[in-house]
Amino acid sequence: MGLLDGKVAVITGGTRGLGLGIARALAQAGAAVVVASRSQKSVGDAVQLIRAEGRQVSGLAVDVVHLDQMESLAEYAISQFGKLDIWVNNAGTSGPYGPTMDFTPQDFYLVVETNILGVYNGSRTALQHFLLQGSGKLINILGHGYNRPVPWQNTYGASKAWVRSFTKALAEETKDSHVGVFAFNPGMVLTDLLTDVSVIEGSGGRLKIYPTIVRIWARPAEIPADKVVWLASPATDGKTGLLVNIFSPWVMLRGAFKEGLRILTKKSAPDLGIRINTIPPYVKDSH
Repeated sequence: MGLLDGKVAVITGGTRGLGLGIARALAQAGAAVVVASRSQKSVGDAVQLIRAEGRQVSGLAVDVVHLDQMESLAEYAISQFGKLDIWVNNAGTSGPYGPTMDFTPQDFYLVVETNILGVYNGSRTALQHFLLQGSGKLINILGHGYNRPVPWQNTYGASKAWVRSFTKALAEETKDSHVGVFAFNPGMVLTDLLTDVSVIEGSGGRLKIYPTIVRIWARPAEIPADKVVWLASPATDGKTGLLVNIFSPWVMLRGAFKEGLRILTKKSAPDLGIRINTIPPYVKDSH
């Protein structure tokens, strides 16, 4: 018997990285999962992978920026599996690293649309179903900056601060509904979001230590994904409003200790495949 036997879960941004890890973990715990992303090919690949593991899965290509597509995603999940119990708003983008004023407005809008409007659209859609049926678990994913300003990642960090505030307020507003609303910070996860980085020209010097930080503290998606299973399970019934952060001081100390041991034993550092791509700063066209 799995913790989530009989449950149906939707995961946005569920076809790669952390989202795929969450989808696989929920499916392994017994849930039927629906993965979503903008790419039909990515959806098909993720469905094929999870199905090959013997799990119940389906998928739909949608863009979280559009509310009508989120509503279609919920309807699709219900048409495939009969109901909706868990919704994970995982879709997100980071934008380039660098000063806010060197961002193109388009890069700024993309982060805001995906990380803020996407969470709003997904939360609104999920809660419409959960409040009506008097049950369900909504899990919104946080990230670096949710609890303090992050210069040179201002757009991403501010978007995650918004997600935290929005989620905590939703939990308070719905606290008597038997619906669980949770915020979850997975810490540094070894995905494309960390290993494929765009840096605005002139800011690269600030990232010299970045590969070391990733090596010390980033963890595979399976670790935070297991915590999402716990959040979605009966263990959190009646505990709406939880903010769970698995990037603890203990995790930081353990990572630093392992790196120190590696240096002492003169082992070579693993190649994490980090790619840092330099892009020009935004200059407004005066014509």
